[in-house]
Amino acid sequence: MRIRYKAWARPELEASKFYIDNPEEYRGKWNTLFKNKENQLHLELGCGKGSFISQLAVKNRDINYIAVDLVDAMLGLAKRNIEVAFKEANREIDNVYITRYDIERILNIIDKNDLIERIYINFCNPWPKGKHRKKRLTHTRQLEKYREFLQDNGEIFFKTDDDGLFNDSITYFKQMKFEIEKITYDLESEPDFWDNIVTEHEKMFMEQGIKIKALIAKKMA
Repeated sequence: MRIRYKAWARPELEASKFYIDNPEEYRGKWNTLFKNKENQLHLELGCGKGSFISQLAVKNRDINYIAVDLVDAMLGLAKRNIEVAFKEANREIDNVYITRYDIERILNIIDKNDLIERIYINFCNPWPKGKHRKKRLTHTRQLEKYREFLQDNGEIFFKTDDDGLFNDSITYFKQMKFEIEKITYDLESEPDFWDNIVTEHEKMFMEQGIKIKALIAKKMA
C-alpha cells in the first residue's frame, strides 16, 4: 500500500518510547525491552497503519508484541493509533514496540533466542507477477527465514483478499513443513474461526464484496 510522505512521522517516531530505531541491537534479546519479560512474544510483519496491532496489544496485555514495517509514514500512523487505543483503554503502553525494517532481512533483527510464538501477516502485497513472487511475505524464501526463529509448534496467522496469493501460500506453507491447522475462504461467514480483529483493509474489501481468506499454519519440526 502506497502512502504519502508525512514530514511529522520521523520526528514523532524518534521521540516515541515504544519505537525502536536500532532493531539490530535487540536481536536475540527483545524481551529485555518489556516490563513483563516472561510474556509470550508475537510478531506482526507489515503492520501498516497499526489498526490491527493497536487493538491486539490492548486486548492481550499478557502477550508482548513487535510490529515491523518499512515506511516511516505508515509507522507514524501506527504510533498514533497505538497511542489512541491505549489511551481509550486507560493503559500504559507497555507490551508493544514498533520498528522500521526490511522484512526480507528479518534475520538481522530476530533470532531463535527471541522465542517468537506467533507471526501475523495481514493483507501483504500479493506481488502477482511471476518475477516478483519471491517478494511475497509468505513465499518459501521468507518462510525459511521465519522457521529459524519461530518456535516449534509456533503459528503463522495469515489473511488476505487475494485468491492467487492465498492459494499459492497454501503450497508454500506445505513445502516448508507447516501444517495448515485451519483454513477458510470466507472469514466473515465464520465468526468463530479465530478472535478476529477487522482491519481497515478488511472493511474496505468486504464492502466491495470481496471475501477474506485466512489460515493458521503451524511449524512442524
